[in-house]
Amino acid sequence: MIDLYTAATPNGHKVSIALEELALPYQLITLNLQKGEQKTPAFLKINPNGRIPAIVDRDEDNFAVFESGACLIYLAEKTGKLMPTDAKGRSRVLQWLMFQMGGIGPMMGQANVFYRYFPEKIQPAIDRYQGESTRLFRVLDGHLADNEYLAGDYSIADIANWAWVRTYKWSGVSVDGMPHLKRWMDAIRSRPAVLKGIEMPPSSINLNTDDEAKAKEFAEQARKLIETGRFGNSSL
Repeated sequence: MIDLYTAATPNGHKVSIALEELALPYQLITLNLQKGEQKTPAFLKINPNGRIPAIVDRDEDNFAVFESGACLIYLAEKTGKLMPTDAKGRSRVLQWLMFQMGGIGPMMGQANVFYRYFPEKIQPAIDRYQGESTRLFRVLDGHLADNEYLAGDYSIADIANWAWVRTYKWSGVSVDGMPHLKRWMDAIRSRPAVLKGIEMPPSSINLNTDDEAKAKEFAEQARKLIETGRFGNSSL
């Protein structure tokens, strides 16, 4: 049994999607970020960095894993699924996983901060992070022109990147003119485990919403969390 400590963010949903895809039994433990539950002494014993997601494998002497990418690798290696075991195949998956961890996530996260959450609009910063997010999207689109998935078969690399890319509107980024990226996004969204995973837990807002009032309210809550240091800039 896996205990999943999480919240409704792209990083959190990466792990819940993987658990659903792997059909591993898990207990969902949703942390209230607004109340700072990710900073309690009990949770800091699991993740000293005080961020979600984190997992605890009860079947392995309550072994704890934090950082979403590390959680994905652990689960894939535990089950022998969603990542090849040969060196080259494994490396291809890890390359695209690191692409998300070091690029897509941080750039979209910063775009969210400057486009959605900061009370004042710093246009050069908005342009910088939206522009870099768009560039990374084009890298994905170009690669997917000749590949059904990012690293051979469907893998944790696809899960990690999709969980972020699907929220492109929230970052103020467009996927127009990227047909291969759109095809890949639609294919992954059609998977039953993915649809269930993004509801574990459900978000209080559709990050692709056109409801400006709801978007503004959600952004205000996120801004307060950032100001208090309760989650990192790339969490939402």
